[in-house]
Amino acid sequence: MSDEPGTDSELGTLLIVDDDRPFQQRLARAMEKRGFVTETADSVREALDKLRIDAPDYAVVDMRLEDGSGLDVVEALRARRPEARIVILTGYGNIATAVTAVKLGAVDYLAKPADADDVLAALMSSGGDKAPPPENPMSADRVRWEHIQRVYELCGRNVSETARRLNMHRRTLQRILAKRAPR
Repeated sequence: MSDEPGTDSELGTLLIVDDDRPFQQRLARAMEKRGFVTETADSVREALDKLRIDAPDYAVVDMRLEDGSGLDVVEALRARRPEARIVILTGYGNIATAVTAVKLGAVDYLAKPADADDVLAALMSSGGDKAPPPENPMSADRVRWEHIQRVYELCGRNVSETARRLNMHRRTLQRILAKRAPR
């Protein structure tokens, strides 16, 4: 994955770790168009295997993966290549995990779905610079919907258990789940 002389890469190598395959592939194609040589991984295990072979210049890592935490990937990449620039993606951000991600070496923390321009800005920002706010950030309704969907999936798509954990009436939750995602 390292950027050797003679490769056509302008920006370097980028590892994208995300278990949402369609999102992962769209982001990989978009980042290749912006000058990166990309590799992808669907899991913590696959990402760690790729890091053992060669550590990339950049990484975009989903916080929650089916087999563990993206923070494990951040930690392993930081140990192998301290100067690598890492951005954490998440569908449900919170301050505690953002702080942990930054302490482990991530340069930024973006809410999904982040577009390629937001990811590029975060990867390329210098230490003190903040990336500009997203052009079209998720609405509060969309953030709430994403959170409910995530808890629903974590509860094995069990409506009663999800409602209990969200401290919400089961019928209210059923109505929310029956609707389309807000914009």
